[in-house]
Amino acid sequence: MLSLSTVKASKAKAGRNQGQPPRYDYTSFEDAYSVDVEAALMAEYDTWQGTPYRYGGESSNGIDCSALVQQIFRDSFNFDLPRTTAGQVLTGRRIEKTALKAGDLVFFRPWRGDRHVGIYLGDGRFMHASSSKGVRISRLDNPYWSRHYWQSRRALEVNALAMRTP
Repeated sequence: MLSLSTVKASKAKAGRNQGQPPRYDYTSFEDAYSVDVEAALMAEYDTWQGTPYRYGGESSNGIDCSALVQQIFRDSFNFDLPRTTAGQVLTGRRIEKTALKAGDLVFFRPWRGDRHVGIYLGDGRFMHASSSKGVRISRLDNPYWSRHYWQSRRALEVNALAMRTP
């Protein structure tokens, strides 16, 4: 499975092979692997839609936000993410809200100390496991989510230099 440590190791290797510091020549996950990220995410949504929220849950009987994100990335993209929101917020690189694209992780701080994560779908929509309504699609411009938005991360990105063979 493609993981953050694999990408980091590839970056370091790419720089070492050239005798220079690593260059970050990123390409999109879609371009690198011929994957329609939005279509893959919507197919996953069809599977998970309506699943109830359960803190610590990891199945169709009940799932929490970070487990939903972890399982979708594993099932759709063969990409390992940490199990917790605290771990996921350290994955990939931070991006501006205006630069969001399908597959980016969106993070919220709804209460002091609590964190929430979802997957951006495009057009201002994101999929998440809501503690009150289960797995659903919400909008970033909803006043609640807009007020509690924290940051976004791009995990589905690869270093194009690491993919090239010398």
